[in-house]
Amino acid sequence: MAERGILFKILDLARWAPSGDNTQPWRFEVVSGDHIVVYGFDTRDWCLYDFDGRPSYMAHGALLETLRIAATGFGLDARWAIRAGCTATAPVYDVTVHEAPGLAADPLLSHIETRVVQRRPMHTTPLSAAQRERLVAATGPGFQVQFFESFAERFEVAKLLWGSAHVRLTCPEAYAVHKEIIEWGARFSKDRIPEEAVGVDPMTARLMRWVMQSWARVEFFNRYLLGTVAPRIQLDFIPAMACAAHVLLRPRRPLTTHGDCVEAGVAMQRLWLTVAALGLYLQPQMTPVIFRWYAQAARPLSAKPGIDDAVRLLASRFDALTGSGATDPFAFFCRVGNASQPVSRSIRRSLDELMTKP
Repeated sequence: MAERGILFKILDLARWAPSGDNTQPWRFEVVSGDHIVVYGFDTRDWCLYDFDGRPSYMAHGALLETLRIAATGFGLDARWAIRAGCTATAPVYDVTVHEAPGLAADPLLSHIETRVVQRRPMHTTPLSAAQRERLVAATGPGFQVQFFESFAERFEVAKLLWGSAHVRLTCPEAYAVHKEIIEWGARFSKDRIPEEAVGVDPMTARLMRWVMQSWARVEFFNRYLLGTVAPRIQLDFIPAMACAAHVLLRPRRPLTTHGDCVEAGVAMQRLWLTVAALGLYLQPQMTPVIFRWYAQAARPLSAKPGIDDAVRLLASRFDALTGSGATDPFAFFCRVGNASQPVSRSIRRSLDELMTKP
């Protein structure tokens, strides 16, 4: 049994796990010296991108893996289980912690806090064979890793993201999310994405801030002033070309259950931390994956005419790019490469804010 103070130190590291738009869909309770409870939740009730809670479940998996890695730094073995009978929108994870004499600290431990999103252009220096091998090995046997590295492949991904961004920026349901997730005028944000980390130049950021005050302004700029062009160039097309590779995490079995998505989050976090261990950076590119989930489920994305047709077209283009069948499962899509250290990032809520009890 561990001292409670050590468990709080473990949770203080674990809270640095990634989550969609820095939502941090979890709260903690230390029950005893060998029992931590993670109360998860999802954001599907307000976030278009949280399809059936999958991205939130993946964030839970990333958190649980980060917690396990953090525990090894104290010679502790942490194992988790999904509590039977919990609801889909509020899953509960019981984490048991035991002393493990001789257990070595996980090599990824030192990268938990330094792992960060890099949304700006990266260097195009190709990955080495050794780097590819490390990334493939990081995800475990339940997943495959597909790379898109050549100029032609990066150009095809850039076109896919260009189309995906057009849907994202012209969909009123997505606008409601975008309006909430950016903390304007900030370099750091504990519960959103700070403006300086968005990835656009200051002039575009100022324009975006003004335009996004109402959907009427967004529609006017999109219709008459090519309002989607500047952000798509800066946020999607240029970064898609300026990287070493795009990486697709492919589960070997469909993401059918809540547990499947949690395991995908474990693999995602190990991939991301390994990227950091290699001295590289990563930017998630989940919108094409999420839109593909909507298309696979024949689920409408928007009430606006034409959006769902565009989503189905994007899904078929994604399949063609990856050489996949329409039912093949995808879990995580990102770009990686070398770059300078970002000066702005999302931070986290304090541990006190994340605890359910004092």
